[in-house]
Amino acid sequence: MAVLPKKRAQLLLFIVGVVVLSITAEKCRLLVGEEAASKSGQFTFLNCFDGSSGTLACVVKEGVKLYFYNIKALHVESKRNVAIETALADSMAQGMSAEAAAKVAKKEGAKAAKLAQRKANRIIGPIISSGWDFFEAIYFGGTATEGFLRGTGTLFGTYSVGFMGEQRFGRFGYLVGSHLGSWVGGRIGLMVYDVVNGVHYIMQFQKADEDASNDKIFEPEF
Repeated sequence: MAVLPKKRAQLLLFIVGVVVLSITAEKCRLLVGEEAASKSGQFTFLNCFDGSSGTLACVVKEGVKLYFYNIKALHVESKRNVAIETALADSMAQGMSAEAAAKVAKKEGAKAAKLAQRKANRIIGPIISSGWDFFEAIYFGGTATEGFLRGTGTLFGTYSVGFMGEQRFGRFGYLVGSHLGSWVGGRIGLMVYDVVNGVHYIMQFQKADEDASNDKIFEPEF
């Protein structure tokens, strides 16, 4: 019972952290100006409903991700079913009762599914999504650093939330969690970029101010 409050506390801390990061990132965006701020963040969920290029981009992007996530889920499910059928046939051939054979088959199916998850090309979907976000950042005029941080956030978000969704709701949870984690992770990556950019801007400003002060100190008097 203590695990549930702990998970809720972790979720609450995560949400608070994201909100704080979002506010800080927005302040940094205003500080450095639109030209220096992250570019790909201008493409929001609302652009998916503009009825033109934004809608097309969203449909293609989400379609590609869903296609590969679905391939992974089907692959794991197929391996599980094959393992269950094989184990069930072997157990029955050995003279086991139906109940005992079902238990063995279920255990073997779980092992096969776990192994398939490790060996399957589940990495393809997140990598494609991550790469897509990277090139989207570059397309909108962002820097390679922006693309890297957004792509990294997308990659980790897809894996972590997809894994949690799969643990709780199975295949459907993985599909939904992967999509949600991809979007959230990419946004967090952009926020991190804006914060880092803002901190760099402040440091550069302070350095310029210190240099100006030093020039005044050593300025010769006539």
